[in-house]
Formats: sequence, structure tokens, C-alpha cells
Amino acid sequence: MIWRVGVAGSPVAHSLSPQLHEVGLRLAGLEGTSTRVELGLDDAQRLSELMLSDFDALSITAPLKYEAFARSEELSDVARRTQSVNSLLMRDGVLYGDSTDGEGFINALRAEFGPVVENAHAVVLGAGGAASAVVDGLVHHGAASVAIHARNEVKVEELSDRYQNVFSSSLVYRPVDLIVNTVPVAGRDLEAAVLQGVHHETVAVDITYDPRVSSWRTLYDDAGCRTMNGLAMLAYQASLQMQWWWGVDVDGAQLLEVLK
Repeated sequence: MIWRVGVAGSPVAHSLSPQLHEVGLRLAGLEGTSTRVELGLDDAQRLSELMLSDFDALSITAPLKYEAFARSEELSDVARRTQSVNSLLMRDGVLYGDSTDGEGFINALRAEFGPVVENAHAVVLGAGGAASAVVDGLVHHGAASVAIHARNEVKVEELSDRYQNVFSSSLVYRPVDLIVNTVPVAGRDLEAAVLQGVHHETVAVDITYDPRVSSWRTLYDDAGCRTMNGLAMLAYQASLQMQWWWGVDVDGAQLLEVLK
């Protein structure tokens, strides 16, 4: 079989997913190609059509993660919990959806910083599909608390209501052990950066990777925090995605080396 894979979302011209897919195919001993598909919310209905006609599997990026969730016919437990899908697979005419963002984020943190999630007080900026997956990963890997900061109060409440230890605002007098920015670069306000409670052991993660060092990340570098961009998360979520697609282990660390 020659696999037809790709990445869909908007914008995707900068996406490194096709590069990862091609390396992953080689590591898995498979043949195939990977293509970028520029697809915004106005054309989200094309997802199902594309999967029926042009693709065997797709990576899904913003702003389509909820749309992919809504169009999937069979969902993984994680996708149901997060109401977000970043991985689509067509098998025997059935469209399957999964979310590997949360577990990929946790694996990336472990690889870079060791066990920093258990009992941590975390802050997540944003309340979209990526934030939902990150929050789920943090909760299921032992974070003590997660506070969500975002402009859309309805989404914040929906997300915080799913878990007992997730809150719609920061907890007073608690340190910030981990802060994660999931907001697209174009929609950011630096004044919203959370610095109260930050300390020299705080880990600050910007899940974007273009630019590699964002203005937001620089704030935390200057504050003496340990910081990371989104390349590791991209690689480790892709390794889980490919394992789900192909049933073959693909090493996230090897994928990350390709991106450095």
C-alpha cells in the first residue's frame, strides 16, 4: 500500500508535518507521500470528502480540530474527553478520529525536563482544541491544578467543568510550576502573560514553533525560567499519530532530530 497522508488547517504553508510524515514512513518501512491542504473553517465540510477521495490519513491543525471531532464516525476515548481531533484515519469506509496532542505534549516535557507534571500547578493560555488536549494530558498525568486563561469565557467554563482540579482563573498564592501558551501568535496579547507565581524552576512552553523563540517565550527566558518551543510536542504527538495510523512504533526523539 502507498499511503496518502497530509496535514489540513489554516495556515499550513509553514507546517513541518509533511517532513515528519515522510521520515516516519521511512522509519516504519512504508511507502507514501504527504501533502499540505489549506483548509479554513468556511471549507471544513471538505474534510470528509478529502478523506473519502484523496487521503488515507490526515494530521489536523488549527482551526479544524473541533470540526474533525464533529465529523469523525468513530472516536478514541481521548478524543471524546477533549472534544478535539488532530488525527484522522479512513479505514474500510469509516472515518476514525483520535487526539495525540495531550500525550505528545507530556512525552515532550518528559524528554526535555524529566518528571515535571506530577503535583504541578499549571497555567494554560487559550481554550481551543490544542488547549483542551494539553489540559487533559496534564490532568491524567497528575497535575495538582490547572488554571485556564482565555478570552472566550464560555469555552473556558466548558473546559474547566470537565475536571475537578481545572479552574477558570489562577489560584491565589499558588506557585506557577508550568505555563503553556496554546494561543496562535497572531491572536496574542503579551500583557496577558502570567508572571505572578513564576520561579526559577518554572517550565514555560510555547507550543508554536514559528518563530522558534517567540516574544512570549523571551519573557520567561528573561525571568530565569526553563523554556521550550513546540517542536518537541510536534514530534512526539506525530510519533503517537503514526503509531495509531500504521501500528508501527516510530520514535519521537528520532523525529525531533529531523526538526532541529
